[in-house]
Amino acid sequence: MKERNICRDILFGVAVGDALGVPVEFKSRQTIAQNPVIDMIGFGTYNLPPGTFSDDSSLTFCLAEALTQEFSIQNIGLNFIAWLYDNYWTADGKVFDVGIATSRAIEKLSKGANPELAGGMGVSDNGNGSLMRILPLLVYLKNKELSERFQITKQVSSITHGHIRSVIACFYYLEFARKILDGMSKFQIYESLQTEISDYLTLLKIDTEEIKLFDRLLNQDIHGLKEDEISGSGYVLHTLEASIWCLLKTENYTDAVLKAVNLGEDTDTTGAVTGGLAGLLYGYDSIPHNWVQQIARRSDIEDLAVRLNDYACR
Repeated sequence: MKERNICRDILFGVAVGDALGVPVEFKSRQTIAQNPVIDMIGFGTYNLPPGTFSDDSSLTFCLAEALTQEFSIQNIGLNFIAWLYDNYWTADGKVFDVGIATSRAIEKLSKGANPELAGGMGVSDNGNGSLMRILPLLVYLKNKELSERFQITKQVSSITHGHIRSVIACFYYLEFARKILDGMSKFQIYESLQTEISDYLTLLKIDTEEIKLFDRLLNQDIHGLKEDEISGSGYVLHTLEASIWCLLKTENYTDAVLKAVNLGEDTDTTGAVTGGLAGLLYGYDSIPHNWVQQIARRSDIEDLAVRLNDYACR
């Protein structure tokens, strides 16, 4: 049996979920419901072929690429600049989708801003642009102490999104992913994080009003919510909630990402964020082969997964 490569799980998990959502991005749930996404399709919103991934995957790959060598926040920032201005790690040689906050932060980086201070820090700067590309950081953080995991997550989120809300969302997501690696079931993870995350945020003396915003994850049973109580918008908390809800509501990779994409609105990002966790939970081999085969730059992504795994596990 071939040895598991969690980097492959992550990178293809994100890219396939992203590509499923690209053709229907910005469409409402009601519109998509008339012709639900059930397979990898193309064209649609951006008129691009099936398997085309967006900024979600590109920036995920940029982060992963930086992590194939000694950790450097500066190198991560340089890769983001190369993506936006030189089409680095794009699906087909051009950037076709970029969030306002991410674009603004990368412009600041290109002018010499400190990467840890480039991301917006206002309440209005809480789009899902750091959450969507954070998952490769797991391979660097997985064996570190809790306090170090939080601080590094804060650094990497803050390159584009510096507000504490975005940082907490990325931290929760990575802690969920880390417990998947520990072999815990998804419901065990959900329950254990309610105590662990809450206790740690309280220890850090983070504003209680900010912590309360995560109440549906930290104090309630999000699994019990109906679909109309889950939003597919580009707000970071909505994307995080939607990804956990989709994961808890389904039993395999395919159903998880299709549920995510069919929520509507920011379909590529909800698909990518859900897909990353589902890829980890169920493994690369659970992703439909015909979907993987259609992904743009498949061999390049495979090569990146091998290089990242080799470096992370050396």
